[in-house]
Amino acid sequence: MVVLLSCKSFIKLERPRLHAPFNEKDAHETPKKWTWSDVEPSRQLKWERCYDDGFDCARLDVPMDWLNPSDDERVVLAMMRLRATEQHHYKGPVFFNPGGPGGSGIYALKDHGKLLQTVVGLNHDIISWDPRGIGASVSRVDCWDSPEKGRLWALQDVGVVGSHPGVLYDAFARATAFSQGCERTMNASNLLSHIGTPSHARDLLEMVDQTENDKLKFWGFSYGTLLGGTFAAMYPNKVERLVSDGNVDYREWYHQTHINFLRDTDKVMEAFYRFCHAAGPLSCAFYAETPAAIEKRLQDLLQSIREHPIIVSVFDGGPDMPQLITWSHVKRLISAALYRPIFMFKKFAEVLKSLEDRDGVPFYALMHSESSTPPICSIEAIPPNVPAVEEDTGDAFPAIMCADLPLMNQTVEEFGEFARYLEEISSAAGAVNTLFRLACIGRTVRPNWKFDGPFEGNTSHPILYVANIADNVSPLVSARNNSLGFPGSVVLVQNSYGHTTLSAASKCTAGHIRAYFQEGLMPDVGTLCEPDYYPFQEAKPDAGDELSIALHGLSKANWGFRNEFHF
Repeated sequence: MVVLLSCKSFIKLERPRLHAPFNEKDAHETPKKWTWSDVEPSRQLKWERCYDDGFDCARLDVPMDWLNPSDDERVVLAMMRLRATEQHHYKGPVFFNPGGPGGSGIYALKDHGKLLQTVVGLNHDIISWDPRGIGASVSRVDCWDSPEKGRLWALQDVGVVGSHPGVLYDAFARATAFSQGCERTMNASNLLSHIGTPSHARDLLEMVDQTENDKLKFWGFSYGTLLGGTFAAMYPNKVERLVSDGNVDYREWYHQTHINFLRDTDKVMEAFYRFCHAAGPLSCAFYAETPAAIEKRLQDLLQSIREHPIIVSVFDGGPDMPQLITWSHVKRLISAALYRPIFMFKKFAEVLKSLEDRDGVPFYALMHSESSTPPICSIEAIPPNVPAVEEDTGDAFPAIMCADLPLMNQTVEEFGEFARYLEEISSAAGAVNTLFRLACIGRTVRPNWKFDGPFEGNTSHPILYVANIADNVSPLVSARNNSLGFPGSVVLVQNSYGHTTLSAASKCTAGHIRAYFQEGLMPDVGTLCEPDYYPFQEAKPDAGDELSIALHGLSKANWGFRNEFHF
């Protein structure tokens, strides 16, 4: 057993310091920094200017249990608005959800809300929020009573299923332990019983009503498509516009009646082989004479690293202790690269070539450039009842997903069969994506509000489904399946690869989305949009074209998709 000491064990005790006398002049020179805690929660929506007057913020107090509202159990939703800059022909607000589950709408709106507004039209407000249990909304899902415990737990990761004999059993036991620990920590708040997507959909209805709008305009990405689809099924007459981008299969998510989410994953992997070969050796560092030869080269590399992990030694600007690069690390890199081919495939090829040369430094550099995780002992502890703006709330992902899914009573042997099936569907990332189901092993708390469909409805205006030709975790078939339940809906296909259409800029797709929000126009059935550029090509916007610049920025933005876990 590894004994892990807390950060407190390493804190050097210092001599107490005398405080300088209070200086009223200094106090006036250092104004208090605005925080979400400064916004008074209210049961009636009250906007106030925030973030240097660039946005409006509000904290909306709503019932924790919408089926049995009370004054005792409440949640407070952090909401933020980017105002329309063109007031003539004002079109009202468009709500958006960035995905997850667990992604922060507050973070996303602050980071790239203006880019989204450029797409839908400057005559729309853009509103987002942190769903219940997430980020600046309180109470927040937090499975640990200190952030250092969560980080130390993560350091005990056993590896990807299939990495070595016995790992399946270790991963199963570890998942059970985490589920039990999380439920024990969260028990007092009662939040886990009210964290499922139906409660989020009812929150969204309340926000629409509180903004004094009769119907919803919404753009949902990834998990946001499930939230939007649930809303449309529950309140079809409240849908004015709904764009569903990167579609989670409703029936797969809620009922587990089939497995679709990995159906396109290997197609995206095959696109890497094809585009690398077409780019040639000067543009693709992992080039070989045929796409099949590139695939063989990667399989040989994986086998080599499985048997002989690569050591990254201590160096200036690098790790302060030796690091290992294992088969599990490379499989996770593969899974991550499939999300954003335009910006990842070229870097991915360079890292693979360096690993082939037994050089792990580029891998280490890439992983640390993609992550801004602070050292364990410098993590700021923010209690779950205090608003926190963060890219995503990791513990919220399994809490929400497992509330929606049927109760998982699988044995480790049954889970092993499921894991093998996923690997049959996708050799590229099936092993990594067993973590979706694994996250629910050992969960016992059930949602107070369970919505089982039907996932259909005659919405006030038809839904626009948008999908890549191949998406690594939300395939085209899921968009088509979801569309069947909503009359008049159309699936707009973008001839690109990766997760959501924003992974590849396309003025064609953006034009249809803008026309939909502005005029309610639907694309013709069978419309196929080309992206503005392809993997291994130089990705740059058209100079002076605001739409092209916005799309380029959106495709580069980090949407909080946790590559190993999140939709």
